[in-house]
Amino acid sequence: MGHSHFNGLKTAVLLGGMSAFLLLIGGAFAGRTGLVIAFVIALGINAYGYWNSGKLAIRSMRARPVSEAEQPAMYRIVRELSNEARQPMPALYVSPTMAPNAFATGRNPRNAAVCCTEGILQILDERELRGVLGHELMHVYNRDILTASIAAALASAITFIANFAMFFGGGDDDERPNFAAMIAFSILGPLAAGVIQMAISRTREYDADEDGAKLTGDPLALASALRKLEMGTRQLPLPPERELVNASHMMIANPFRGGGVAKLFATHPPMADRIARLEAMAGYRR
Repeated sequence: MGHSHFNGLKTAVLLGGMSAFLLLIGGAFAGRTGLVIAFVIALGINAYGYWNSGKLAIRSMRARPVSEAEQPAMYRIVRELSNEARQPMPALYVSPTMAPNAFATGRNPRNAAVCCTEGILQILDERELRGVLGHELMHVYNRDILTASIAAALASAITFIANFAMFFGGGDDDERPNFAAMIAFSILGPLAAGVIQMAISRTREYDADEDGAKLTGDPLALASALRKLEMGTRQLPLPPERELVNASHMMIANPFRGGGVAKLFATHPPMADRIARLEAMAGYRR
């Protein structure tokens, strides 16, 4: 079974597990009414995020649209790859930060945008940039914004139910769980949901790596770019502002410093694993 098939199955299993967790715990702690209220609120909040994901991410990075005269290499590469994939050309943006990174956003290929920071444009050669842009385009083609929005809605509903159970007791009097159980769930429920949400994000990164490498036909170019990005993001991390944190899962490399427990909630797989998979695709042997 290929990585792409495995990761797609893994994403479905994780989403299914989160949904089952929501139904099981929600019914026990918040009752049927609380479960419905939690899901409707979470769905509404994350539907707004889904429809406005592009604007929110672009704004958080203070990016601006660029013309072909300003960024001929970006336009040439993205046009070539879009034509290869038989998809529409996305809007192109550049963020003024020197922290090297890139991201794609948009609910579908017709409403997509690809953004590179000035930092990534300076450290990558054109072959490596092509690998990065192929990765980003595959996030759009694979509908990863939709997947992330569904996961976020489920995680938000679980968190809402945890707060509901904590402050209002939840459930009917005869079926109400004991106080210790509610305390445990209020802490562990959102924690588990967050871990699953991050696991889903990591599987989508692996898929974008593999599918992007297939689109460009050059896995080693992306592997080389990831090596530079690992060093570059370590030297020039982004500040952990709220808007940037909310957009970080869209970026090709984790833009923040992190270690220890933070790795559990990392939205990106370890760079060493990603590079090793790409080298295996190319039949590379050290």
